[in-house]
Amino acid sequence: MTAELPLVLIVEDEPQLRRLVRSALENNDFRCMEATTVGEALSIAENGRPDLVIADLGLPDRDGVELIKRIRSWSPVPIIVLSARSQEPDKVIALDAGADDFITKPFGTGELLARLRVALRHAAARRGAAVDEAFSYKELHVDLLQRRVLVRGSEVHLTPIEFRLLRALVRRAGQVIT
Repeated sequence: MTAELPLVLIVEDEPQLRRLVRSALENNDFRCMEATTVGEALSIAENGRPDLVIADLGLPDRDGVELIKRIRSWSPVPIIVLSARSQEPDKVIALDAGADDFITKPFGTGELLARLRVALRHAAARRGAAVDEAFSYKELHVDLLQRRVLVRGSEVHLTPIEFRLLRALVRRAGQVIT
């Protein structure tokens, strides 16, 4: 994950579901790229270098397990499977192929977002990056990974735009920003 918003590759052939996932992610401080086939996803993943991949298993050109294996052969990027397949053998095959997590459709966006944050934290820890991006000054505490802001110990609710502004200020503490 870079200092910019995390970049997620969504590999899903159903347009409505792809739009739903993209909307949920973009409303929660993620940038998105999209692919509808394994071939397209491999090309985008190689050139775009996403921070995380969300992949369906039932894709029109090949099985999503092949996508997982191919990406895993050259990249440690976290891969979360989002699939209608709910049988244990399907989950085991995907996880053994290199997926980091498996979410069964239908799913809740809250759970999806939480699992993305966990995968990104684990990836940051593997890279040796700071696992907890936090900022404290006097009575203000900002946890960038948990998206929590505390003032004098009380949580403050911020809109997504307010949080993005605060994050930009926190990441550039001590600098003049135009």
